[in-house]
Amino acid sequence: QVQLVESGGGLVQAGGSLRLSCAASGRTFSSYAMGWFRQAPGKEREFVAAISWSGGSVYYADSAKGRFTISRDNAKNTVYLQMNSLKPEDTAVYYCAAAVGMSVTTGRAPYWGQGTQVTVSS
Repeated sequence: QVQLVESGGGLVQAGGSLRLSCAASGRTFSSYAMGWFRQAPGKEREFVAAISWSGGSVYYADSAKGRFTISRDNAKNTVYLQMNSLKPEDTAVYYCAAAVGMSVTTGRAPYWGQGTQVTVSS
């Protein structure tokens, strides 16, 4: 069982930065691939970024490439999403997810956090 808690969301102006964190409970965090997803009002949830259990492989949605960086610290049971050059269209609730294997990129993950709101003003 893994419990996930996101933090770091907030209100930022366009062009600004935020770093999201996702803290995981449980001693098996390092066994899971981790992903970040987002859902804007009236839209479906979409994949943002994912990282393998070791951190050796990372994947990004086209919308995130070059602006967002996913990383993890297995000693701290935490995964991060550094978001730079934010745009109003990045406004959404951001969720982290955990899964065994990179199926996390498809959203097929058994564990999800409650989400953290990111609002980017123009």
